[in-house]
Amino acid sequence: MEISIEPWKKLVIHEVIEYDFEDWITQIAFSSKTAGGAIPTINWTNGVVFQSFNFPDTNVIVEEKIKGVLHWSSVMFALKEKYERQIIKDNATINLIDVSVNEIFRELAEKLKEHSKQKSQKQIP
Repeated sequence: MEISIEPWKKLVIHEVIEYDFEDWITQIAFSSKTAGGAIPTINWTNGVVFQSFNFPDTNVIVEEKIKGVLHWSSVMFALKEKYERQIIKDNATINLIDVSVNEIFRELAEKLKEHSKQKSQKQIP
């Protein structure tokens, strides 16, 4: 038997949305409370918090994946230098998960930092 490990070749993000960290956390906290109090979780790696959204696995998307190309419809992100396991905002809890072990997420964080308009406007929290 042959086992082949073939890493992804390319990640295509079709929309990038940047938030101010405090504004985004406030929005997530409000959404959590109005949705019945579920605890939302967002990813953190190397100074960036983010959520990604995939396209559904249509025939075209699956064909692209087989070729090694991932397509994400969008990524929302904010800069947050220091990792915290949980953030409590307006009586809502938001979990952060450290996904720094994932090479794609580490590279994504670097690209998002380069793309960021917030880093030049103020100090990163």
